[in-house]
Amino acid sequence: MNRTASRILAIALCAASGASLCLADSIHATPSGEQTQAAGAPRAVAKRIGAIKAINGSEITLTPDSGPDMKITVQAATQIVRLAPGETNLNNATPIQLQDLQVGDRIRATGWASDDNLPLPVLKIVVMKHSDLEARHQQDLQDWQKRGVDGLASAVDPVAGIVNISVRSKNVVIHTASTTVIRRYAPDSVKFDDAKPGTLQQIHPGDQVRARGDRSADGSELAAEEVVSGSFPGIAGTVNSVDASSSTLSVHDLLANKTVVVKITPDSQLRHLPAEMAQMIAMRLKGGGAGAASGAAPGSGAATSDQPARPASSPGAGAGANGGGSGRSGGAPDIQRLLSHAPATALTDLHKGDAVIILSTEGTAGIGTVITLVSGVEPILQAAPSASSAALLTPWSMSAPSGDTGGP
Repeated sequence: MNRTASRILAIALCAASGASLCLADSIHATPSGEQTQAAGAPRAVAKRIGAIKAINGSEITLTPDSGPDMKITVQAATQIVRLAPGETNLNNATPIQLQDLQVGDRIRATGWASDDNLPLPVLKIVVMKHSDLEARHQQDLQDWQKRGVDGLASAVDPVAGIVNISVRSKNVVIHTASTTVIRRYAPDSVKFDDAKPGTLQQIHPGDQVRARGDRSADGSELAAEEVVSGSFPGIAGTVNSVDASSSTLSVHDLLANKTVVVKITPDSQLRHLPAEMAQMIAMRLKGGGAGAASGAAPGSGAATSDQPARPASSPGAGAGANGGGSGRSGGAPDIQRLLSHAPATALTDLHKGDAVIILSTEGTAGIGTVITLVSGVEPILQAAPSASSAALLTPWSMSAPSGDTGGP
């Protein structure tokens, strides 16, 4: 360890989403007496990133974001520093001790790689405390609710850095700058925290767009600090088959007149409408029209079948006038409240011929992931077959994040 102690290990933190530890290493030149070995056989840096699962003396078990658990060994000379979520300067990190680490903390450990499968002996550990991450997560949620706006894209001008969105009957112009963080929902994830870096070119009319920043006095414009977008197809049809072993569902999409396959995950919301509730919603759709039921103004584009609702792990629920809080009067929020009280169902409860309305991710290889599935909707499909999925699922009033360590 004397040899490695003379090397300088620089660690720079990029705090993606205010919660992830995304670090880059650089190893500077060693003293001249050690150049020969470094030039002939440079030592590789090994990195371990994850949440602490267990601490057993000086050995720590980590659970990474993907892959199996892994172990590291804290040595007497290991430097441990605590960094606040969102902080990018390690000069602002605070030294702490091994005993200060707790299960749930996210750490990033760096050491010299070895050829064995033993726990990695680490030189430096950068820690983000679980309590700090939770506090930051709650602050971000409150900020999204206070300064956020949700809507469906109506026009995009990547050159000018402008996105127009429709928030019910109101048009809001989102202005972006070089400093604006732009992200895109992952094609196979329903989680807001899984959004990846994106561009304005990826946003198309009908996409779900969420932004936060400073709004103009009349609320018609917003200077965005962050923009997140995604495309979430709506499906209205009947079940062809159910494969419980692979958690997939084959559905005949009545609107597109084609068969689609979607998969169910633990994050998918599955609900069944009782007959009385389905009849009540069908009467609303028949009486007020699809546009009224979805809370959209005529011509706003919010009643098309491929427009999305708020994914289950997104921020900003309860944002009220900022984009679809459930406290508004009118058909759409009432329908959402009805859905929230509908009993949960399971994939095994679905059978061939059942009518369903589905909101899903884009998916890859032709298979999307279900965000919301509602069964027992036969009266609704009969009342408004061309707009039922939008009428039920387009309003932006679904649940807030479940408290994942990643922040919005």
